[in-house]
Amino acid sequence: MNLLPATVVFDLDGTLVDTAPDLCAALNHALGVLGRRGVPAEDVRHMVGHGARKLLERGLAATGEMTPELVEAGVAPFLAFYAANIAVESRPYDGVEAAMDALAAAGVRLAICTNKPAALSAKLVEALGWTGRFAANLGYDSVPSPKPDAEHLFATIAAAGGDRATTMFVGDSITDTTTARAAGIPVVAVSFGFSDRPVEQLGADAIIDHYDALVPALRRLGAR
Repeated sequence: MNLLPATVVFDLDGTLVDTAPDLCAALNHALGVLGRRGVPAEDVRHMVGHGARKLLERGLAATGEMTPELVEAGVAPFLAFYAANIAVESRPYDGVEAAMDALAAAGVRLAICTNKPAALSAKLVEALGWTGRFAANLGYDSVPSPKPDAEHLFATIAAAGGDRATTMFVGDSITDTTTARAAGIPVVAVSFGFSDRPVEQLGADAIIDHYDALVPALRRLGAR
């Protein structure tokens, strides 16, 4: 009996791909434009997950005063630099491609639900050679209310041609688990992403430490 879900939706940053180095470079470029010092890459890992403006808010707060005006002034240089340098050091997590291959071979449709702008998400997927892997790729600007609103996940499932009742979600942060909980969809958390708290505190249905464990974890959830 096939216990795998018909659709698996992934978060992108910190879940499928370690994008921290390139996000850090873009953030530090924008901070430099605003006359601020940069922040270490390790700190940026815990700032990601709510889109460019939230990342800028956190970067500004870590280096001095944060105002809405400063955030807005930083958005354009951040996005322009990041778009031009989106996959310089970003790399898929170990085992992720093999896991996606195994799911696809089993007939599982794959999708991305990310708080990255849709155009940048598509650009990163293309740069990694993943074009054609995903039935849908919805960014924060693809929907009226992005994650943690459940409608973002519902819209991704619908765009992929899936059904909520046969979908599972994979993410790395409280944003992802909150989204899945609101949607009533089982969620797997990876322990190696950009979470701002211990993965055990995310409230996931399962936790994996390597992508070798993803397919078995999904099967176990499917057996529940």
